[in-house]
Amino acid sequence: MIRSLLWSALVLSSAIALANDSAEYPSLWHSSDPELQQQLDSILHSLGYDHAIQDKRMAVALVDITDLARPKVAAVNGNTMMYAASVPKLAILLGAFVEIREGNMALDASTRNSLTEMIRFSSNLEATRMLNRVGKQRLIEILQSNEFDLYDLEGSGGLWVGKEYGKSPAYLRDPLHNYSHGATAMQVARFYYLLETGQVVGEELSAEMKGILSEPGINHKFVKGLDHYPGVEIFRKSGTWQRWHGDSALIEANNRRYIVVGLVEDARGGEWLSRLIQPIHELMVSMK
Repeated sequence: MIRSLLWSALVLSSAIALANDSAEYPSLWHSSDPELQQQLDSILHSLGYDHAIQDKRMAVALVDITDLARPKVAAVNGNTMMYAASVPKLAILLGAFVEIREGNMALDASTRNSLTEMIRFSSNLEATRMLNRVGKQRLIEILQSNEFDLYDLEGSGGLWVGKEYGKSPAYLRDPLHNYSHGATAMQVARFYYLLETGQVVGEELSAEMKGILSEPGINHKFVKGLDHYPGVEIFRKSGTWQRWHGDSALIEANNRRYIVVGLVEDARGGEWLSRLIQPIHELMVSMK
C-alpha cells in the first residue's frame, strides 16, 4: 500500500513537472519564421527540387532551437503525410520510454541494447521486438494522447506505426492516409523538440533517449552529407524502402542547435538528402 502511494505521488509529481516544462516552451505550430522560410525556399529552389515539392513527393522541416524558448520554424509540405519507412521507429522509442517512465518496463542492458540496435542500425528485428513489448494498441494510444499529440486525427496525421517491421501484413493502417509506417516532417520535428526540452519523459530519461539517438551507425543521407564538417554531433533516425527515403536529426555544431527532417519519394532521395543537408548546415551554423 505504501509503495503504491509512493508510486502514485511520483507519477503525479512527474506530470506536474512535465506540465511546467510544457508551459515554458512555445508550440512549433506557432513559431514560423519568415526569414528562415525564405532561406529554406531558396536552398530547395537552388538544388532543383521544385517539381518534387509541387508534386508533394518531398517534405522538409527545419527548426532553429539554439534558443529553446524561441524556436524558429520553416517547412515545405510540413504537414503532408508520407510513407516514412524506418523513421517512425522514433515512435517505438518514445513508446518504450513512456512505459519505462510509467514503471511498466525496465531500462536494463537488454532493453537499452535492443533500442540502440533499432535506432542506430535500424534493426527490423529489434523494432518488432520493442513494438510488441510496448504493445501495438498502446503505442497508438501514446501517439494520439493529449500529452504528445504526435498523430492528430483532427489534422493531417503524423507519426504512425501500424505494422511490424518485417513481412507480416499491416495490423492497423493510419485512418487518414492508409500508411503502415507514416510521418509528417513537422510531427517528426516536434518529436525532437519535445525531447530536447524534456517534455517527452522528463530530463533524465530524455537524456537516455538522446544517447540512443547519438552515434549513427549508418553513413548515408544527412550523416554522409555532413561527414567533412568539423565538430558536428548528430542525433538521428533515417529510413529507406524502395523509392522512399527519409532522414531526421537534431544537430549540434558551433554552439548552435537545429532540427531538420526530410522525407522524399524518389529513387534518388538518399542523394537528395545528402545534398540538402550541406547548405542547410552552412546556413544554420552561420546564423547570429
